[in-house]
Amino acid sequence: MSLLLQDIMERIYTMNRINHAFEKPGAFIGFLTGGDPDKQTTINCIKALIDAGTDLIEIGVPFSDPCAEGPVIEKADVRALENGMDLEGIFSIIEEIRKNNQNIPIVLLTYYNPVFKYGEDGFLKRLKEVGGDGLIIPDMPYEESEEMRKLTKENNLSLILLVSPTSNERIKTIAEAGDGFIYVVSSMGTTGVRSKITTDIPSMIKKIKDVTNVPAAVGFGISTPEQAEKMCETADGAIVGSAIVKIIEENGKESPELVYNYAKQMKEAALKGGLKRQ
Repeated sequence: MSLLLQDIMERIYTMNRINHAFEKPGAFIGFLTGGDPDKQTTINCIKALIDAGTDLIEIGVPFSDPCAEGPVIEKADVRALENGMDLEGIFSIIEEIRKNNQNIPIVLLTYYNPVFKYGEDGFLKRLKEVGGDGLIIPDMPYEESEEMRKLTKENNLSLILLVSPTSNERIKTIAEAGDGFIYVVSSMGTTGVRSKITTDIPSMIKKIKDVTNVPAAVGFGISTPEQAEKMCETADGAIVGSAIVKIIEENGKESPELVYNYAKQMKEAALKGGLKRQ
């Protein structure tokens, strides 16, 4: 097989992993912080998420200044860093998951500083090497993302772009450049559980769908089955982070079974909402 053909096939396979996450209506995307409270618990919780039917795994790279995170994930970052988690530890978590599962899409959420310190090209090559499918960089504005979008494509990865309630007409511009899926931020401020989401999500989704077929998943604040169902009546998927991280904070090494039970409920609710949309 020529190197060019191999590169094309690898790109298609990576795209297909993320695409497959959205083949069924109502994708459920689960987030957790890598290394919280330790590497093995993270691996066990990821396996629990997969067993519960989670469609895509999002792993947070712990960082000392997570500006987009609320207190739950911020504390998880501190715990992971204090226990020695670093980028190579995160990469090794993905490697461990890939030993038994080649199908689940895995995306990293990381701030730009760790990528910069590691070296952009080296970081992306390493992520691809261990079996990652893409990344989200919440502190990288779209206007500054052109070079990173180019590099991710060269490394057969997806750079997941974010749109927020204040993006307004920029939503269409960002969506046109989208790859993998569009991360729709449901509420302004930091991450965290919210009792009510008041943003006009249908309007945001319509702007995205006007210009692209790339799936759109909603995150920030979703924590209950009712919220997941409601979001998936309009969007292609629901992203849940703080609620999962809170389970891990409260239960430590005993978390996997509880994470499984929670994710199973959320997946069923997301699917229910997605079926209503069809």
